[in-house]
Amino acid sequence: MKIYLATGNLNKKREMQELFPEHEIVIPKDEGIPFDPEETGTDFYENSLIKAKELWKKVRCPVLADDSGICTDLLDGIPGIYSSRYAGPEFPKGKPDGSKISQAEQNKALINQLNEAVKNGKAENGNFEFKNGIRSAHYVCAMVLYLGPDRFFAAQETMEGSLVETIEDARGTGGFGYDPLFFLPEYNKTAAELTADEKNAISHRGKAAKILKKTVKFLLSNADNHNEGLDI
Repeated sequence: MKIYLATGNLNKKREMQELFPEHEIVIPKDEGIPFDPEETGTDFYENSLIKAKELWKKVRCPVLADDSGICTDLLDGIPGIYSSRYAGPEFPKGKPDGSKISQAEQNKALINQLNEAVKNGKAENGNFEFKNGIRSAHYVCAMVLYLGPDRFFAAQETMEGSLVETIEDARGTGGFGYDPLFFLPEYNKTAAELTADEKNAISHRGKAAKILKKTVKFLLSNADNHNEGLDI
């Protein structure tokens, strides 16, 4: 089945094609479809739904959309839904003019902001009992399978870990985004050091995709049993 993915990110397309190998994953730019929705949601789910609705209006076919980001627990979830726009402590929600800094600059700024919070004793001034200590962080992915305005399915999952202590501790060439900073104690690796199979098995996106993959399988099976196509 052909499924449109509401993104312009080629890395996300690659991961989703790995997670849905039996389906054809197509992003808007593959077919010259203009797609740049304004993400005005207040959480990952709202932004995912915004993207799914916008693309569905253009293609009227099954759409997958996700909104994901990294949340640093000691920093009250920064950068969260603003992960792609994060521009350091002065502009945690992105620069007013909409310009973005490079991923390398984002990585360095996030580590520096966390280190400053640790140095200033923020963890000592509150009751912070994070799963992976004061450097605890987690990825979040909200994913939507959108079949129409009144028919859609959603899953939201996390991947738990911590942030490395210095930018020099960043490791790995796999993955993308903040992955070189994100340390997984059970693997003794950063997310960027995992193989594709390892990451897809435990990642926020992988876990959410598995839930919706079962939904797609059920819908297709149900349609076959009734000699119908997938109703969109």
